[in-house]
Amino acid sequence: MDATSLRAATTALRDSAPLVHCLTNTVVQTITANALLAVGAAPAMVDEPAEAGEFAAVASAVLVNVGTVHQRTAEAMRIAARTASEVGTPWVLDPVAVGGLTFRTELAADLVELRPAVVRGNASEVLALAGAGKGGRGVDSTATPEDALEAAGELARRTGGVVAVSGPVDVITDGARVVRVGGGSPLLTRTTGAGCALGAVTAAYLAAAGDVLVGTVAAHAHVALAAEAAARVADGPGTFAVRWLDALDAVDGDALLRASLS
Repeated sequence: MDATSLRAATTALRDSAPLVHCLTNTVVQTITANALLAVGAAPAMVDEPAEAGEFAAVASAVLVNVGTVHQRTAEAMRIAARTASEVGTPWVLDPVAVGGLTFRTELAADLVELRPAVVRGNASEVLALAGAGKGGRGVDSTATPEDALEAAGELARRTGGVVAVSGPVDVITDGARVVRVGGGSPLLTRTTGAGCALGAVTAAYLAAAGDVLVGTVAAHAHVALAAEAAARVADGPGTFAVRWLDALDAVDGDALLRASLS
């Protein structure tokens, strides 16, 4: 993939300030909102079923993250995803801990049928969602992104969208093309909500980029480059989290030209 297309996506994101409707888990709402603000988007945490469809229709993009789901938010997620699909709003599904717990696994299966533009998760989550595995250890993966590549490709062809598998090297596919994004830092895995924030940043990029694969790769590259910059000046996971938000803000289109892609 030509890195200049990533630079264009970042510029478009900063210029358009997309409104991202986040139905996400309670653990990560603050870091998710701050990450969106740092990359140039506008966050909104609307998870009331009576409002979810109305807001999804006017938002630039939607994130559905099943991390701490319960009956009320599950209803809101279904409504928002259905509305987004109907009106053409791009939306991202983050199937947190799918496979190990029946309720969220059944919910995620229903949501997949509404054809998300992007499914973003770790390898175990993607394998479980594709019906090729039983999930990981809670939110932690017990498989690698390369283990999940075939399942990710099948899932992407099924949804007509893109599947992004996070790991030391992220693997992103639309069922035909495969892009790998390297870089980042192990400290991302020691920062609460970093992966969930990546799902939201991906939604923001979808709203700005003209191509779903390009937008997804740009989001992952942006987050990875910021993590590298933060890790260089952090003393540990606590200072890394703060420095990472600063770095998300500092990354610009020219920085995306240095992304580690293969």
